[in-house]
Amino acid sequence: MSSFALAGARIFDGHGWLTGHALVIEGGKIVDLVPEGSLAAGRTVRRAAGSMIVPGFIDLQVNGGGGVMFDGASGIEGIGTICRAHARFGTTGLLPTLITDTPGSTAAAVAAGIAAARAHVPGFLGLHLEGPHLSVARKGAHDPALIRPMSDADLARLIEAARQLPVLMTTLAPESVSPEQVRALVAGGVRVSLGHTDTDCRTGLAYAEAGASMVTHLFNAMSPLGHREPGLVGAALESGALWVGLIADGVHVDPVAIRAALKAKTGPARIFAVTDAMSTIGTDVASFTLNGRTIFRKDGRLTLEDGTLAGADIDMVSTVAYLHRVVGLPLDEALRMAALYPAQAVGLEASKGRLAAGMDADFVELTDGLDVAATWIGGQAVFEASAA
Repeated sequence: MSSFALAGARIFDGHGWLTGHALVIEGGKIVDLVPEGSLAAGRTVRRAAGSMIVPGFIDLQVNGGGGVMFDGASGIEGIGTICRAHARFGTTGLLPTLITDTPGSTAAAVAAGIAAARAHVPGFLGLHLEGPHLSVARKGAHDPALIRPMSDADLARLIEAARQLPVLMTTLAPESVSPEQVRALVAGGVRVSLGHTDTDCRTGLAYAEAGASMVTHLFNAMSPLGHREPGLVGAALESGALWVGLIADGVHVDPVAIRAALKAKTGPARIFAVTDAMSTIGTDVASFTLNGRTIFRKDGRLTLEDGTLAGADIDMVSTVAYLHRVVGLPLDEALRMAALYPAQAVGLEASKGRLAAGMDADFVELTDGLDVAATWIGGQAVFEASAA
């Protein structure tokens, strides 16, 4: 169904709500958003399965899903599995995220990402390399034996990968990467995010001036906000140039801290939602292996044996529900944190994150209870609850 109109639900276009309107879709794009009564005679009209039509969710930190962890062995098939698993929960675009790994595994993962980009795998937006150039002091669940400073060869490989991917994001720590290397990465098209670091606030702000434009999972694995030393948390909230990812799962960050951060954040850059999801999403598995270590799943938490958090066990529609119902955000703002703001963070706002003429036809049909009724990518229904 390449040319049709979708009607019969409230539409959130990324800015406000519309009633009695229809999305007109042709060739995978939204070509119009019009009152239902003005649809052309003979136009094929499909009635929405949900009560709301909202922009598709964009997740910039996805370690896995559908039983697959993204690593050097995943291949293009594993990337497809991860994208399909998250589409069930309203995610129409994501960055498979490689946790600190060996050089060989990293090269294989990048090659798989390039193959996925060339094959136009539905939902694949690019890659997020979280490490290995981090701080051992703030390693989290990353294997400290694999963390290392960035070399000239690493820098060249990242810039070459960025040439072949729609988006390449890397999380790094000032302890392992110089400001000159950050400038070179950004000039080469890499999106630099600060994370897994014990850096001070002043250094964090200096790295933002050097071109870093993001911060990875606010509050977690970073120097905290102190009244004399504000840490990376302070830099993230102070700098209007830093877009900031946040895991809103009720485990990683207390809702009081989320509300405080949202009030404190300096714009124009915003705080956006990420899941940091692992392979558990869309499955009932109780444990899995990461870099040879067992990760245990219990009560919404994923941990190493010593209790260290290891990613998150949440999907994006559940994140939206948490931000709305627990944190107390208006639904439209929770939806922006899951779609518009991440699109803006990686420069995709011209095609994704909103519903308007010229945008990709990536959207989600939601019920009043915030369940996913259908997910559409490029004008194609990739998930329908009624058929599942």
